[in-house]
Amino acid sequence: MSEPILQVRALKKHYPVKDGILFSKPSRFVKAVDDVSFDVFKGETLGIVGESGCGKSTMARLVTQLVKPTSGSVLFKGKDLSGLSGQELKQERKHIQMVFQNPYASLDPRKTVEQLIMEPLVIHNVGTRQERLAKVRELLEVVGLSAYQAQRYPHEFSGGQRQRINIARALALNPDLVICDEPVSALDVSIQAQVINLLKDLQSRFGLTYIFISHDLNVVKYISDRIVVMYLGKVVEMGTFEDIYNNPRHPYTRALLSAVPKENPFLEKERILLSGDVPSPMNPPAGCHFHKRCPFAVEACGQSYPELVADQKGHAVACHLADQI
Repeated sequence: MSEPILQVRALKKHYPVKDGILFSKPSRFVKAVDDVSFDVFKGETLGIVGESGCGKSTMARLVTQLVKPTSGSVLFKGKDLSGLSGQELKQERKHIQMVFQNPYASLDPRKTVEQLIMEPLVIHNVGTRQERLAKVRELLEVVGLSAYQAQRYPHEFSGGQRQRINIARALALNPDLVICDEPVSALDVSIQAQVINLLKDLQSRFGLTYIFISHDLNVVKYISDRIVVMYLGKVVEMGTFEDIYNNPRHPYTRALLSAVPKENPFLEKERILLSGDVPSPMNPPAGCHFHKRCPFAVEACGQSYPELVADQKGHAVACHLADQI
């Protein structure tokens, strides 16, 4: 396999929590992302899944440096983004773009579609005005809209159309990596399929690389080449979509998959029901963070956190009992 386009190494983001005393030092931290490592290869789609609060969206913002990590590194084409700022970081951001979750909140309602899509080109001083206008018209056609709609405002479009505008804006600078942070979760199911198919077509057409974040395992299965499963800020399992869906090795992954509806409603399916609530990321359990909800937990699970160990095929799991259950 070729060299990865993105390398995330031992990445952490801990948010301090103050006790309300003026000038006091924080004594507690919310561990939104806690020692996460993975690679992304050119032309692939890496899916990141997990329950709400597991750190998926924080991971997206760390990769784009919208928030700075507490420790660890984000290497994009061999260059550590976490050590960059100002003009250097701005230049690297040309090559990494995001499609946000909410198509209603991520578009400035005071600007026309033309202004919204042209904005990245203006910020990075790309092309003349005529070249920018031509690029806007081209991108609108590429995402399935019409050039004549360029003078309209976001409120004149449906949710699916707004997300297409977001995608067009993300493609304006010809990025190498596009991070899709739950891009279809706010859309109707029928529109979700259209947007996912559009993303796949664009990937094939332009050779794009995606990080696709979602809590919907059916969507992730359809679009992803490899999948990372996160729980309370940590990676618990990682592998190809065939590994994850056909041979899940972590109890948490199995529970997530058991909740996915069967395509045939008449087929019986065993549902794995987890006991208890998701622990607070400010005070996770000792040892494996999942052990208090795990039906297979033994004493060792509460004493030490298991290492993320990969087999010969690269299917990695962080579980003391991975070879026994």
